[in-house]
Amino acid sequence: VVKVKVLEVDVPRKRIALTMRLNDSAGAEKRGRQPENAAPRSGSLKNGKPQRERAPQNSAMADALAKLKK
Repeated sequence: VVKVKVLEVDVPRKRIALTMRLNDSAGAEKRGRQPENAAPRSGSLKNGKPQRERAPQNSAMADALAKLKK
């Protein structure tokens, strides 16, 4: 048995938002918020070095089709 609290009811889409946090107020949590441990996404790489472009590796199916075209 799990106790939950209803946060939001979306009647047109037939959806409900539930939470297991019974101590928090219903309006305190915002939708679409990132978790605290999630790093912000940016275009830079971790080590700052430019990434080398690699040639795409063919799958077995791509290799077989390439042989048929020859």
